[in-house]
Amino acid sequence: MNVFSKNKYLKIAELIDKKAYGKRVLEFLIGCLTVSLAYNIFIAPNHLVPGGVGGIAVILDNLFGINNSTVIVIANIFLLIASLILLDKEKTRASLLGTMMFPIFVTLTEDINVWLQIDTSHMLLSALFGGILYGLGAGIVFRAGFTMGGTDIINQILSKYLKQSIGTSMLMSDGLIVLSSGIFFGMNSMLYSIIILYCISLMADRVILGISDSKAFFIITDKEEEVREYVLQTLGHGVTVFKAKGGYKRQKENLLMAVIPTSEYYQLTEGIKMIDKDAFYIITDTYQVFGGE
Repeated sequence: MNVFSKNKYLKIAELIDKKAYGKRVLEFLIGCLTVSLAYNIFIAPNHLVPGGVGGIAVILDNLFGINNSTVIVIANIFLLIASLILLDKEKTRASLLGTMMFPIFVTLTEDINVWLQIDTSHMLLSALFGGILYGLGAGIVFRAGFTMGGTDIINQILSKYLKQSIGTSMLMSDGLIVLSSGIFFGMNSMLYSIIILYCISLMADRVILGISDSKAFFIITDKEEEVREYVLQTLGHGVTVFKAKGGYKRQKENLLMAVIPTSEYYQLTEGIKMIDKDAFYIITDTYQVFGGE
């Protein structure tokens, strides 16, 4: 890639970052507040450990009586310094807002249970609702293009220096924090913390991606024309034809792609089977469809 192309794409990235910035910051603040409410209502009072700096704060509060928000502030400052040294200014700047605002919201909402009389003694319900609310907030933050700092910085450092994917780095850092909860709070607490992690991941994905209301079919068949006509004429949806080549036999063939509503999933799968029982097809969730006729 030449310098001019690189500068062009950097400008595109800058424009994306500036796009609707005020609206995105507002969404970030709402998301951060939602995470803080989940943390102080359901998670911290029950010694549940959702991973991240918040999970470390729960453990240290139990061991030494250090206030959760104090631990989060100190940890985030050290992590910002580490980010500046081990990563770069751009990544540090991206984590700065979340690093500052998350502990502030945790501090502002730490006495929320005094005002909201919610019985959080039932651990399973606390884990479920805490995870769902936490994931909702985290999803809003990520969708707005921000992070909340904390172990996001650790994950980036591990990814860079251990040559691991971000997903593997998250598993290493958050996994160790959650496993340590079993040592300090017992196995039951650790199992509930795993439930929280799962709910957070599931809910955050739903907020970022939305709920899939369409399916994309990728079809290879010897009866290409019949399948194409079935989708076009009977179901009333478009079909795109790609040129493809088999990796094993190196044989050229056509790949059909059709995006249909989930409600018509059965009609298309059964239609393909009836037209060509030997057809090969892959089905994936489709979250957003733009353009086309």
